[in-house]
Amino acid sequence: MARPGIKRRVVNGILVLDKPLHVSSNGALQRVKNLFAAKKAGHTGSLDPLASGVLPLCFGEATKFSQFLLDAEKRYSTVIKLGVATATGDAEGEVLETKPVPALDETSLEAVLAQFRGEIEQIPSMYSAIKVDGQPLYKLARQGIEIERKSRTIEIKELILEGFTDDTLTLDIHCTKGTYVRTLAEDIGKVLGCGAHVAELRRTASGPFDLVQSVTVETLEQILAEKGQAGLDECLLSPAAAVPEWPSVELTEVTAAYLKQGQPVQIAKAPTAGWVKIFSESEDEAFIGVGEIMEDGRIAPRRLVAY
Repeated sequence: MARPGIKRRVVNGILVLDKPLHVSSNGALQRVKNLFAAKKAGHTGSLDPLASGVLPLCFGEATKFSQFLLDAEKRYSTVIKLGVATATGDAEGEVLETKPVPALDETSLEAVLAQFRGEIEQIPSMYSAIKVDGQPLYKLARQGIEIERKSRTIEIKELILEGFTDDTLTLDIHCTKGTYVRTLAEDIGKVLGCGAHVAELRRTASGPFDLVQSVTVETLEQILAEKGQAGLDECLLSPAAAVPEWPSVELTEVTAAYLKQGQPVQIAKAPTAGWVKIFSESEDEAFIGVGEIMEDGRIAPRRLVAY
């Protein structure tokens, strides 16, 4: 909810937030948006209230590039509790079943985890945010409604056993978008024959961003108190940070002017295919946006900033 009397301003850029526990992604977004007094902001994919960690927020013109972050790979650190299955697949759900945990050793655990590396099929949890007829599944689940879900192909690029106890596993997970860690935990529990749920979850990276670049809400509040909103603006990254690995091209002011009018442009030494970041020689508006190389070698504008 907006602060009474708050005067909204134009803010452009990306903030890498370290989302706190027990706060929804939208709740965290609204809190930070109010600190910045920003007119427009959005997050780049939900992170469960149970989870903390990297949540990139896009302000103003940067929202045009949020899809590239939505589609990005993610990395998580999680603690999985074995022997207890819950309704939600996490620590907040009703306990459905408890079973003894088999004796664990590294060799047997690696054999189990090997089954989940690479491309696998996953059936999303009823407590996910996937929408069916406009209703998030978790809302239906809370009403006691369960519907059939189609399996999805996802890829676990890395699944590293960081440690284990008699009834817990600590995992480092590098995965593609659409991966549900709670479902992964449940499936691992099924293979072990004892059930499991997510006890702790922290997103350590999202696309090009990681915890090193992140800032907490408490830190933002302190910066606002000490330096004002100018200090907060120093925490923002350029929208170009959303696609750091894309090749860059630089346009003259004249060529940039044509591109901004929606016209494809030709420049020397441009890549022959794919997407590019576009910059102008003009110092006051260096990043223009992103474009795509056409078959004739010209660069077509796709998403341009306007500030």
